[in-house]
Amino acid sequence: MPAMVVFGRRWRIASDDLVFPGAFELFIRAVWWIVTLVVYTNHKGRFDCQGGTYLHNYLVVLLVLLGVIILTLCAIVYISAQGTIMNPGPRRSVPALVYLRALLYVPELVWACLGAVWVSDSSTGCKPEEVGAVIAAVVSSWIILLSMAVGVLVVFDPLGSQRPGAPPDAPRGVRDLESSESSQLFYTAHTVASRVWESRLRLLCCCLPQDNNHRAAFSSIAQLVSGFFLDTDLVPSDIAAGLALLHQEQDKMEHCRDPDEVLSHSPSSPIREDLEVELEKAAHFMKFAAAAYGWPLYVYSNPLTGLCKLSGDCCRSRQAEYDLVGGDSLGCHFTSILQSTGLQYRDFIHISFHNQIYEIPFYVALDHKREAVLVAVRGTLSLKDVLTDLSAECENLSVEGVSGTCYAHKGISQAAHYIYKRLVNDGILSQAFNIAPEYKLVICGHSLGAGAASLLAVLLRSTHPTLQCYAFSPPGALLSTCFWLLFSHFHWFVFCFCRLSIPNMEDLKRRLLKMVSNCSKPKYKILMRGCWYELFGGDPDDFPTELENRREEVLNQPLLGEESLLVQRSNTYQSLSSDDSPAHPTHLPLYLPGCILHITEDGPARRHCFAPVRYRAEWSSETSFRNVLISPRMVADHMPDVVLRALLSVLSVYWWRDVFCDVSSPNEDWQNAI
Repeated sequence: MPAMVVFGRRWRIASDDLVFPGAFELFIRAVWWIVTLVVYTNHKGRFDCQGGTYLHNYLVVLLVLLGVIILTLCAIVYISAQGTIMNPGPRRSVPALVYLRALLYVPELVWACLGAVWVSDSSTGCKPEEVGAVIAAVVSSWIILLSMAVGVLVVFDPLGSQRPGAPPDAPRGVRDLESSESSQLFYTAHTVASRVWESRLRLLCCCLPQDNNHRAAFSSIAQLVSGFFLDTDLVPSDIAAGLALLHQEQDKMEHCRDPDEVLSHSPSSPIREDLEVELEKAAHFMKFAAAAYGWPLYVYSNPLTGLCKLSGDCCRSRQAEYDLVGGDSLGCHFTSILQSTGLQYRDFIHISFHNQIYEIPFYVALDHKREAVLVAVRGTLSLKDVLTDLSAECENLSVEGVSGTCYAHKGISQAAHYIYKRLVNDGILSQAFNIAPEYKLVICGHSLGAGAASLLAVLLRSTHPTLQCYAFSPPGALLSTCFWLLFSHFHWFVFCFCRLSIPNMEDLKRRLLKMVSNCSKPKYKILMRGCWYELFGGDPDDFPTELENRREEVLNQPLLGEESLLVQRSNTYQSLSSDDSPAHPTHLPLYLPGCILHITEDGPARRHCFAPVRYRAEWSSETSFRNVLISPRMVADHMPDVVLRALLSVLSVYWWRDVFCDVSSPNEDWQNAI
């Protein structure tokens, strides 16, 4: 940081990102030079084949060329390792060295072509080791040249062209620009960035139908993604270094934190039900939420027996059974749901695996054990679901009995309305309650399904005031404050809260910027230390800081390089001078109603591969999840099978406690759960 500007444009690489690629190429070139030198010295004066003179000259020039390249790479690696992420001053000569290194590709290309010509025309009668050395040199040259071309494509920034409309003699310093010109240039950059990201999304999702919903989703997601890091000059390696530092800081603070008190009752809910009872219900309904993923999750969770159990039923026609269940796109999903839930096919009212953007799969079944009409909503499993997740801007949501303007997550709100229309307009719920009128309504889901289940509960609350909603790992931003205050005392239970939300990501960006701006270590040391820490553990770093050697008010200014293309004064940077100065929010904060039960690992953060994982459960509040925690298991811990396993693990602790204390024996619900 800042991004390097060479050949008249900005690239997604900084001047301190050349240490590792330069060192790798340096190693290859050094071995290559030594092998070539050995071949030349062993056969010097004895190149008596047809093209011996040309071979002698070729090896001499190749040794000289490799020597110059090696010296250039040594200079690049050494200078690139100087300074810190936010102090590029000692690396000012890196662009000149990059120009020199790029210039050396020209004679290398020419010499590779001459070597190929010599091998094909003039190598007759030469010794095999001489011919092999030239062939190896030619192949190595072409591999390095192709690797360089691929690397250029990887670090190419389509937004890196010079600022449109800026006069050629205008100063590049961001503080020399008038505020109106700065705002206009920033707006132009944001517009171009949105177009680029929209084009990327269209290319990535080229297999999806290009209807109005998809075009609207592409546009909104592009606006969201393009503006997130637009007010900074971070490159991908800066983000990686910041995440590594944040993870170590997080672990260091965790080691110093006093153990939390585990409450047996919810501190904010008037329900006051026992924690063990709620955990039993959660484990029971989590089975149904996981079953909504269909056969992919079933096979993933049962890698040895899953295919065998499903293959017979999938290949056999079950049209007679499907006629008893309304639904579409069932395939092998129905069989996996039967296997996962233990229900009979007659217990299902409707199963839908129809999947489009804003339209997610769900099923409705009769849960006789809990005497409930159960609606289970599937979580993210397809690219269309990802687009629904990322449509994260706020949307007005009108609900009966709620006055004023209230907002919800657009993509999840659209998905909840889709399921609501199917349940109500198609008479699915009416059919279920006609069969079991005394049953209560329970809605559950995981991930995206948990968010849709929560909003679906909001929509159905007026007609089913006693409904219960069990949301497992839902998104952290669903409803605005008016909904949160109105419905917080109803039967919403949230388990394993997901921290991802736009305000949390903005907070993560601010913390990441502050971390990389204060760290006095060079980036390559941060990345090496971070990789070692993630793989082998150890003590967190001590985070030396540069603040003692420079004024804190410097952090109030945009930390952008002189050659940066971004000129808008950034609120993100203005908030870095103090931990107490919050970042200026650019998105409306959204919340999740209900009682939150947080399940965490109990025991040391680092354990050996075969150590059993123990979990604990405690009631928590939404305010405890206002920031993102960095962990290498972030994605794995979000998986539905892991959530179910964690719930069963917590319940097992209660079961063994009851057994050894002779309080009670495990009840029928727990026996069926395991």
